[in-house]
Amino acid sequence: MSISVTSHGDFNIIETFLRKVSTGDFYSRLDAWGKAGVEALRQATPKESSKTAQSWGYRVIKSKLYPGVEWYNTNVNNGANIAVLIQYGHGTGTGGYVQGIDYINPAMRPLFQEIADEIWK
Repeated sequence: MSISVTSHGDFNIIETFLRKVSTGDFYSRLDAWGKAGVEALRQATPKESSKTAQSWGYRVIKSKLYPGVEWYNTNVNNGANIAVLIQYGHGTGTGGYVQGIDYINPAMRPLFQEIADEIWK
């Protein structure tokens, strides 16, 4: 019994991708996507005082395992992240409940689609 494997084509696409990642060109795209995400989140955040909307930031992750972008919000009150409370809802001090508003996912969905489309190209 024998097994044979045949391959056609070349590795041009993956080689081009790896070359871009290794030269840092890919990281400039991550930076641009980070800024675009911050702007999308700022625009979508409900604005009672605008502090939460103005507290969005991002970090470009330059890991050997994977590159990435991490978005965060620094508006914290009594240990609770206000952006998370707005997104998912929270209990009140008087026993009530404030329903969450899904504002993060709709704001980021178009950017995630743009990122996916560009990466697959």
